[in-house]
Amino acid sequence: MTTPSNSHASLPNAGRAAAAAILGAAMVLQGACGRTAPPRAEHRAEGPVRPCLADRPVPGPAPSTAGMVYAAPGRFVMGGSPMRQEEGPPRTTRVGGFWIDRTDVTNADFARFVKATGYVTQAERPLDPKAYPGLSGDQLKPSAIVFVGSSSPPGADPGQWWRVVQGADWRHPEGPGSSIDGKDALPVVQVGWEDAMAYARWLGHDLPTEAEWEYAARAGGPPTRFIWGDRPFDDAHPQANVWQGVFPAIDTGADGYKVEASPVGCFAPNRLGLYDMAGDVWQWTRDWYRPNLDAKSTDDPSGPAAEDALAPGDPAGHRHVIKGGSFLCSPDYCYRYRPAAREAGPGDTGENHIGFRTVMRLPAPGAAASEPARKSH
Repeated sequence: MTTPSNSHASLPNAGRAAAAAILGAAMVLQGACGRTAPPRAEHRAEGPVRPCLADRPVPGPAPSTAGMVYAAPGRFVMGGSPMRQEEGPPRTTRVGGFWIDRTDVTNADFARFVKATGYVTQAERPLDPKAYPGLSGDQLKPSAIVFVGSSSPPGADPGQWWRVVQGADWRHPEGPGSSIDGKDALPVVQVGWEDAMAYARWLGHDLPTEAEWEYAARAGGPPTRFIWGDRPFDDAHPQANVWQGVFPAIDTGADGYKVEASPVGCFAPNRLGLYDMAGDVWQWTRDWYRPNLDAKSTDDPSGPAAEDALAPGDPAGHRHVIKGGSFLCSPDYCYRYRPAAREAGPGDTGENHIGFRTVMRLPAPGAAASEPARKSH
C-alpha cells in the first residue's frame, strides 16, 4: 500500500508572505504590471450555482440557534493511530456541550457580515513592510493563495501548483476574473483565521476548539477512520467532495465537482446532522497548532498556549489548526478528509480551499434557565 503524501505542503501552509519568499522571482502576481496571469486549474463554467439545502436558515446573533445543532457533553477518542505523525497519540477526551453550525459559513452569510460592519479581510489588506522586511513592492500588495493545478507529478515542488495571486480574496477566490456572483450557497473561502474569528464574534459565537470540532465530526460514533465509518471512499457513491484522479493534474469530478468547492450540504450529513465535516473546504479551529496531541490535556482541551505554538517550516510558528480536508485531498495524496487529520493553516491570509463554521457554548435545548453557559476558551 502506498503511503498517502501531503498535498497541503509547506508553500500554502506558510501564508502569503512566506509563500511569496519561497516562490521568489517565479511568483506570479495576477494583475501586476508587465506580468502574466497565473494558469488556473480547470473549474466549472462561471454562473449561478443551485443550492443543495433549500431550507437553510439565516444565522442569527446569540442566543439564536438558527442553523445550529446541539452536541451534548461527552467523551470520545480524539486522534487515532497516526496516518501522519502530527495526528497522535489517540486519547480519551471529555468535551462540554455546545452548539455548532450545521454547515460551513457561506458566501451569503459572510456578505451580510461585511455589509453590516464594513470589515476588510486579511487578503484585502497589504502586508505591513515592517512586519515583513524581506518583501517589497508587489509582494506586499493584497493577495491570497490559489491552487492553479499542474501536470507535474505529486513529488514535484508544490510551488508549481500554488500561486500567491494579487486580487484574490473572498469575493474573487481565484483572483481577478473569478466571482462569487450566483454562488451564495458555496462556503466562503479566502478568509484567514482572524477573519473567521471576526465573523464569529459579530454573532456572539466562537470558533470550535480542535476537540469540539473532532467530537462533532465523529458524532458519538466509534473512532473510525472516516466520519462515515471505515469503508474507503466510493467513487460510485461519493461520501464527500474530494479529489478523484491523479493529483495535481486531473480531478475526474466523479463526485460532481471538479477542482472546486460544492455548495454546502450536497453530501449526506453525519449522525449529528452536520454537513461537510469531510472534504469540500478545510475549517478553521480556535486552537494554536503544534505537531501531535498533548496526551495529558484531556479535559475540554483548547490546545497549546500561543507561546507554545509550533508550525514546522514557519519560523514564527503562529498558526492555527485546520480540520476536515478539502476538495484538493485525494486518497493517495493529502488524505486528510479523516476526522483525526489536522494541519496548520496559513498565518496571514486565506486560501481558496479553507473556510469555517462557528460554535456557541450555551445550554442544551430545554435546559433550566439557571444552567450556566460554558466559559468561552
